Amino acid sequence: MNLPSRTIGPFQVAGIGLGCMNLSHAYGTPPTPEEGAKLLLHALEHGVTLFDTAPLYGFGTNEKLVGDALASHRASFTLATKAGMYGIDGRRVIDGRPQTIKEQMDQSLLRLRTDCVDLLYLHRWDKKVPIEDSVGAMGDLVREGKARALGLSEVSAERILQAHAVHPIVAVQTEYSLWTRNAEIAVLEACRSIGAAFVAFSPLGRGWLTNTLVPSEFTASDLRRGMPRFQANTFAQNQLILEEFVQVATDAGCTPAQLALAWLLNRAPHVIPIPGTRSAAHFDENMGAITLRLDGSCVQRLEQLFEVGRIAGARYPAATQAEIDTEEFAS
Repeated sequence: MNLPSRTIGPFQVAGIGLGCMNLSHAYGTPPTPEEGAKLLLHALEHGVTLFDTAPLYGFGTNEKLVGDALASHRASFTLATKAGMYGIDGRRVIDGRPQTIKEQMDQSLLRLRTDCVDLLYLHRWDKKVPIEDSVGAMGDLVREGKARALGLSEVSAERILQAHAVHPIVAVQTEYSLWTRNAEIAVLEACRSIGAAFVAFSPLGRGWLTNTLVPSEFTASDLRRGMPRFQANTFAQNQLILEEFVQVATDAGCTPAQLALAWLLNRAPHVIPIPGTRSAAHFDENMGAITLRLDGSCVQRLEQLFEVGRIAGARYPAATQAEIDTEEFAS
């Protein structure tokens, strides 16, 4: 199935990709490897050509899942993984030292069952290591034929330009959705200025924008339990906005998830959302957004509804916030 495409460096990919994280990580008990592989193959068969994983997700199990399921179709899609944040000895570790990046890359390639990934992101900037050193090591991997192009994740416009001076950056990945607009401060423009794609992770607000979440039902291993926006008080404050959003979707003749994704696709031609899901039905629903056209009045309603400052709660706990480099709106 051929879908409308967008550009990441030398690659043409379907306008919506697949974030593979929650098949192994973060949102409670993951599906079985067999169920995960079935979803990955369903996505491939229905036009997805960008699959996004990382060594952190499931501490290597997500890369292995992607490799086992898709290795025989390797020429049919663009494969993205990451460097600089790992699960090591049962702990989550940010380590951007050149030696670590190169050693861990070899392990990623083994799990992914390939000799080269298409896109290698710096998952987190290790603030103890100059970003030029980390990106320099990643550039060495490109020259060695282990990666074809480089990207960054959760960094500021300033850091993007610093890294791009060392090696061309073709993509920047950061959370972006109607309820998380930080990329609009400077990163979207920085990407446009260097010709990089902007890859939007959590484009459905970690599920909030689908209007299906009940935080009290989150399992102990669900990452969202510790996020400020999913605490009872802030979640309740944001509920009125969500109810209005659902009405806008109804008026537009689509589901809330489709409206959220179509809004992102409408932002700029270099924006590529990568929603994740464990459900083939939800996947099919999400992909319906790729041809959805929003009229001006709908976009205006959304802009008013999600005006910066209306959403209650920070997107990350303080400790996680300290690890990232993205710009923040003034409180």
